[in-house]
Amino acid sequence: TGMIFEGFGVDHVHVKLFPMHGTKMSEWKPLKSNVDKYFEKYEGYISSHDYKRADDKKLAELAEKLIGVDFDSERETSGNGFYYLTGNLAILHSAMLAFARDYMIKQKFEYGIPPFMIRKKVVEGVMSFKEMDSMMYKIEGEDLYLIGTSEHSLIGRYIDKNILGKNLPLCLTSYSPCFRKEVGAHGMEQKGFYRLHQFEKQEMIVICEPEDSYKWYDKMLKYTIDVFKQLDIPVRTLECCSGDLADLKAKSCDVEAWSPRQKKYFEVGSCSNLTDAQARRLNIRIENKGKFYFAHTLNNTVLASPRALIALMENNQQKDGSIKIPKI
Repeated sequence: TGMIFEGFGVDHVHVKLFPMHGTKMSEWKPLKSNVDKYFEKYEGYISSHDYKRADDKKLAELAEKLIGVDFDSERETSGNGFYYLTGNLAILHSAMLAFARDYMIKQKFEYGIPPFMIRKKVVEGVMSFKEMDSMMYKIEGEDLYLIGTSEHSLIGRYIDKNILGKNLPLCLTSYSPCFRKEVGAHGMEQKGFYRLHQFEKQEMIVICEPEDSYKWYDKMLKYTIDVFKQLDIPVRTLECCSGDLADLKAKSCDVEAWSPRQKKYFEVGSCSNLTDAQARRLNIRIENKGKFYFAHTLNNTVLASPRALIALMENNQQKDGSIKIPKI
C-alpha cells in the first residue's frame, strides 16, 4: 500500500493512486514541503512597521494587561492549554465568531449547532486512525468522543443515508467548541494562548456531486480569505504537498495569518476536499435517477478563535497598547 508517483524527485509530482482508501489525490501537487515558491499564494497585506508597540510585550502578556485573559486561574483549575477570556476581549472573541457565522449565512449556508460528542464509528469514518489517536478525547466508560471540530458531527449526521441528488449540494455551517490533546511548547504558547486543548470555531462543510467538489473547494477557500480581509488581517494560502496530506484528503490548503510579532505566518485554518473517502467509510450515497454512488465531502475553517483573535490583536495593536477594532 501507499502512493505511486510519476517523476519522483522533481519539484512537482503527479499522484496516480492512493490505495489506502481508494481516493485519488489531486493531480500535479508539490512533492516537497520546502519548495514553498511553487505553491504559496499571498492575500492581503503585511504591516510595514516594526512590532515594538506596548514595550514589545509578548502577546499573552498584552492580553493579561488588557484584563482580558486570566492564565493563573486556568492553571489552577484546568492546567496548561486552557484559558479564561474576560471583559472586552471575551466580547471581541464572541463578536468575531458571530461575524463569521453571519457571513456564511449570507453565502446561503444553513446554520446549525451539532452534538459536541460523537460515537467511535463516526470518528473512524471522518478521520484517519493516526489523527484519532493524537487528537480525540475519549469519554471514559462510554462510546463517546469530544469533537475536535464540528465537521465530525456535521458529516456524521448522514451516516448510512442516501441523499437525493436534487437536494445537493448540502451547504452547512456550524459553531462549536473544539477539544484536542495538542498543546503548545514555546514562547507565548507556553501560556496556552495559541495551541490549546479547547477553542471555538465556525466551520463550513459541503456534501456534493463528485464532479462539483473541486469547484466547491475553490469557493470555500475564497470565503475564508474574504472573512480575514474584512477583519483587516493579512493572510496567505499554502497548498499542502502530497507528502504532507493527511489520510483521506485528496487536496488541502492551509490559511495562514501574518504575525508581526514573529515576523512570519501561522496557521489559522485549513480547507480540504476528501472526495469520496469519508462517504465510503460512513456509507453516504447519492440517489440520482435510479443510480446510487458515493458523495464527495469538503470541510473548511471559517474562523477559529483564539487564533484569529491573536491575529487581530497583533495586526491592529496601537502604540498605546490598545487594539483597533475593524469596521465590519
